[in-house]
Formats: sequence, structure tokens, C-alpha cells
Amino acid sequence: MLFDLRARGRRRTIQVIYLFLAVLMGGGLIFFGIGGNTSGGLFDAFKSNGGSSSSDSALTKKVETIQRRVQANRADAAAWAALTRAQYQVAGLGENYDQNTGTFTTKGKVALRKVERSWDEYMKLDPPKPNPDLASLMVQAFSPTGLNRPAKAVTAQEIVIDARPASTGLYSTLAILAYGAGQTRKGDLAAAKAVELAPKDQRSTVQAQLKQAKQSAVASSAQQSQSSG
Repeated sequence: MLFDLRARGRRRTIQVIYLFLAVLMGGGLIFFGIGGNTSGGLFDAFKSNGGSSSSDSALTKKVETIQRRVQANRADAAAWAALTRAQYQVAGLGENYDQNTGTFTTKGKVALRKVERSWDEYMKLDPPKPNPDLASLMVQAFSPTGLNRPAKAVTAQEIVIDARPASTGLYSTLAILAYGAGQTRKGDLAAAKAVELAPKDQRSTVQAQLKQAKQSAVASSAQQSQSSG
């Protein structure tokens, strides 16, 4: 996989690609002067918790309550969505999430696997309009700092894009995720759209950033092939 840091020569590649993702998803769209709805993101999910034990307990009880709803009716898509969100919030509590590095800890990743299972169940029900705010959380859950599921991150980002006004930020994120997942054609299409939507004086910057992300992904893929060979 692209984000396997154990492989020699990968660490720099990941630093470059995740830097782009951090800029795009962490509020850094201001860097490009580009607007875009970023609600439902990582910090939106965690900021209401406050890190207090009472909040932690309330969230844990919320998860338990929603789990009973799911058990009573496993075809309840809304319940699965609520469970996924609540579990994601729990995954960011205390020792699960390192606020200094912006990464999930080993313990947090274990909690994220529960989030992934609930999301998978939600998606199996094929909701006509998947929740874009929830999908935004899943983009980050599946990012290199989370479970590292690049293909699933692409799917979640496409849900976000389908539900929100087109923006350079959204399509840039999709392009970077697609390159990371080895979906080069999709990445190229998203990158072209991102450049098209960017203000004229910023198009060259956006294009250069996405070109570098693609080159990093291609180089990493080549290294992987050599290692496998």
C-alpha cells in the first residue's frame, strides 16, 4: 500500500501527500484563498467533547443507546449513521487521539475499526442520499493518520462532493486521495476540475501542488513494484 511506512523510501512520500491533505482538510483552504464547506470535519466532531470525563461518559452511553436501536432494527440507516458518528467521536477521546500530532493512536485506531464496521453497514443499506457530513468524518477516519484505507477515503470524498457546491478544495482532496489509492485516472479528472474551479491567479499553484502529489504517488507505486519484484 502507498501509506505503508515500513517500506524503504516511503516516509518522505507520505509526508508530502499528507501535508496536502492536512492543508485541504484542516482548514488550510485559506492558504489557497478558496472557499468550501468543511463542516463535519475532524475538529467539528471533537470540539464539543471538551475532553471531560462527563462528556466521555455521555458519549459512551450515547453509543450504547444507539447500538440498541441498531440491534432492534438493523435496516435502520439513520441509526447506523448516528452510531458511526458517535463511535467516531469516542475514537477521538483521551488517549485515542494525539492532539499535538493530529493522529489517532494505536488505541484510537482500534476504536476506528468499530466506526468502519458501522459505516460499512450503513453503506450496505444503500441510502439514497448518504450523509455528507458523516462522509467527511470518514474521509479522515480512512486517512493515513487513521485506518489508512485510501480507496474507502475516495468513496467517502465522492459522497461529500455530490452533496456540496463544487470547490477547488473538495476536488483537490479527491485528487490526492485518488492518487494515493492508485486511481490515477480519477485523480487526473479531479485535479483538472480543481484547477478549473480555482481563481485564475491561483490555478498554477493548485496545478503544481496536485502534480507533485501525483508524482509522489507514482514514485511510491514504482518503489513498491520493485520491492515486490
